[in-house]
Amino acid sequence: MAARPADALPARPRTPSLLYAVKQVELAVRAHLDELLRVSGTTVLQYTALTVLARRDGLTTAELARNSFVTPQAMGELVTALERRGLIERRPDPGNRRRLLISLTGAGAELLAGLDEPVRGLEERMVSAFTADERAAFADHLNRARAALAAEPAR
Repeated sequence: MAARPADALPARPRTPSLLYAVKQVELAVRAHLDELLRVSGTTVLQYTALTVLARRDGLTTAELARNSFVTPQAMGELVTALERRGLIERRPDPGNRRRLLISLTGAGAELLAGLDEPVRGLEERMVSAFTADERAAFADHLNRARAALAAEPAR
C-alpha cells in the first residue's frame, strides 16, 4: 500500500452541492415528463411553450423563447412544429403588422387539459414525502431562488 504524504488530508465523503441536487431533480423530472408526454407526441420543450402560452397569450417568438428557456432559433423551429400540428396559431400584431403574435388553438388547450392530471400526479409524487407546510416552503424557496438569479443576468 502506498503511503500518502503527511500533509494530505484524509478523504471524507462530501455532500453533493445544492446546484448538483437541483440538477438531479431537473433530470429526474425531465425523464418522467418525457415518458408522460410521449403518448401525446409532445416533447418537454413543446409542452413548456404551450404552458407558457396558456398563461400569457399573444407572445412573439422571441418572448416565448425567453419564457420557455430556449434560444430564439430553437423556438423558431418549435413554433413551426406546433403550428403544423394545429396546437398554436400566429397572427399579425394589430399595433405592429411586422410582429407575429402566437396563441394556443382549441386543440392546444385541449392537449394541455388532457395532460393536466398526469402532470399534477408527477408533481404530487415528487413532493409526496413533504408535509403541507414543507410543500409551501419548498415552492417559496424555489421561487425565491429563481427570482434571485433572474435579478442579475448570467455572466
